[in-house]
Amino acid sequence: MLSAAAHIHSSDDARRLAKRRLPWMVFDYIDGAAGNETGAARSRAALDALTLEPRILRDVSDRNLSADVFGTTAQRPFGIAPMGMCNLSAPGADVMLARLAAKYSVPHGVSTVASTPLEKIIDVADGHAWFQLYFSGDGAGTFKLAERAKAAGYQTLVMTVDVPEVGRRPRELRHGFKMPFSIGLRQFVDFALHPRWSLTQLAAGKPQMANFDMDGYDFDRTESRAKADWDTLSRLRDMWSGNLVVKGVLNAEDAVALKNAGVDGVQVSSHGSRQLQSAPAPIDRLPLIRAAVGADYPLFYDSGLRSGEDVLKALNAGADFTFFGRSLQFAIAAAGEAGLHKLWDVLSEELSSAMAQTGRRDLTDKTFG
Repeated sequence: MLSAAAHIHSSDDARRLAKRRLPWMVFDYIDGAAGNETGAARSRAALDALTLEPRILRDVSDRNLSADVFGTTAQRPFGIAPMGMCNLSAPGADVMLARLAAKYSVPHGVSTVASTPLEKIIDVADGHAWFQLYFSGDGAGTFKLAERAKAAGYQTLVMTVDVPEVGRRPRELRHGFKMPFSIGLRQFVDFALHPRWSLTQLAAGKPQMANFDMDGYDFDRTESRAKADWDTLSRLRDMWSGNLVVKGVLNAEDAVALKNAGVDGVQVSSHGSRQLQSAPAPIDRLPLIRAAVGADYPLFYDSGLRSGEDVLKALNAGADFTFFGRSLQFAIAAAGEAGLHKLWDVLSEELSSAMAQTGRRDLTDKTFG
């Protein structure tokens, strides 16, 4: 795996290597987007259209890549977005991500449908973990999970609100992808053609949704989440004494309403373009939402980020902190934990270089770029 990691020089490299190693079903589950994926293309085009203005003759020999997140100093202005069933990319992927979070003191978003128990992840992450919560069904199980996260020591809860119904992702549907994981003839053939992945998964055991061992709460990925409303949010706010973030916001009026409802931060996101093909590019909405909520309100960003320059663009557009998602899974699939750390170094170097080119020594300085 060390030799494979040496070939990762960008997020695109990690994706290319992962595509070779992963079964088609797993790769398309991680990589796919809603509809015919024009939304993902729109999001990427919007990021590419943004520019960074070079500045010259400024002493940028000492650059600080840290950022403040809810009173904690993160060593990078980017963390790990919540992603379901990460262990499909490689056995132990959740734990690899948690170790990375601990090393750099960055938030690790722990998905409701993680394949490692939420208690283990926060322990390995040395407390640097946020629990991401889906409302599902009548909400009874949802609030049980929130209580469980509280008992485990989570200080930040992320309520994802952009999945009232699971988006239609044709690449997933064509392969018959399901959670919990199931294997039919088509999947068996797919796995047989990717023996390296299959043998390591066989040795480790089939990935499971590890947070659903509670009595009376079995998670159904296709179950409607459409009953969640502002009263649901109010109930969650009342029971959760820590930081409450709402993820999946693209409308400025919604962001203001969340702020007024006592939410501690908003995460601008299109769910990686996996939900609504016709949604606007999140990076275009970010400055509008920043203007609406004011300069000091915590504003986070994910969706479509592929490089350190993308991070700087998002920070320039109004984000306080950003999150990477599928690129990190691809790095793990490509080269295991060594690949993850190699890509993390690449992203850090890209950001540091972009800061130097734009005359910036500190990310709190918004005057350049």
